[in-house]
Amino acid sequence: MSDCCTPLKAGNDKNATAESCCTPAVATKEDGSAQNHHCPICGQKGKKVGSITLKAILNVSLLALRDTPYLFCRTADCDVVYFSADGTQSFTKGEIRVPVYQKEPTDETMPVCYCFRHSSATIWAKWLATGTSRVITEINSGIQAGQCACEVRNPQGSCCLGNVRAVVKQVSQTLIEMA
Repeated sequence: MSDCCTPLKAGNDKNATAESCCTPAVATKEDGSAQNHHCPICGQKGKKVGSITLKAILNVSLLALRDTPYLFCRTADCDVVYFSADGTQSFTKGEIRVPVYQKEPTDETMPVCYCFRHSSATIWAKWLATGTSRVITEINSGIQAGQCACEVRNPQGSCCLGNVRAVVKQVSQTLIEMA
C-alpha cells in the first residue's frame, strides 16, 4: 500500500483504494466486541480515518473521543460526518470545523482540495481563463514538495486527488457538451 499523498506512477491503477471490497461490515475485536463499519444513520459503509484527522477537524472537546476506531461517512444527504466503529458516537456537520466536500458536492465554492485550496469554482475559472486544467499537476507538485497535509486538513483523512480528478472530468465533459 502506498502513502495517500504519493503521486500515482504510470501504470498504477488510478481507481485503486486501500479498502478491500471483501472487508466484512462487522468485525470482531480480540475481546469479542463488535465493530460496525456502516453509518448509523444512512447505513453506508464508512472509510476509516486516523485520530489526527479527528483531532484537527472536530469542533468539540477532544475529551469526547473514545479509544475506538472512527469512520468517515461520505454520503451527501447524511448529516453524520464521523462515527465510531463501536457504535457509541457520531459527529455531525455541525460539529466540524471546516465544510465537507462530500456533504455538499454541488456547492461550487466548497473545497475539493483542502491543502491547496481548490474548489469546483476555482477549477472552472482557471480552465476558462487558460483553456485547460493544471490543477492535478499543481497538486502533485505540492505533494512532491512536501506541502501536503491531507490527514490533517481534509475531513476524509486522505488524499483529495480522487475527488479533484472527478471534478476535472466533470468540468471537461461539461465544456465538451457546451461546445
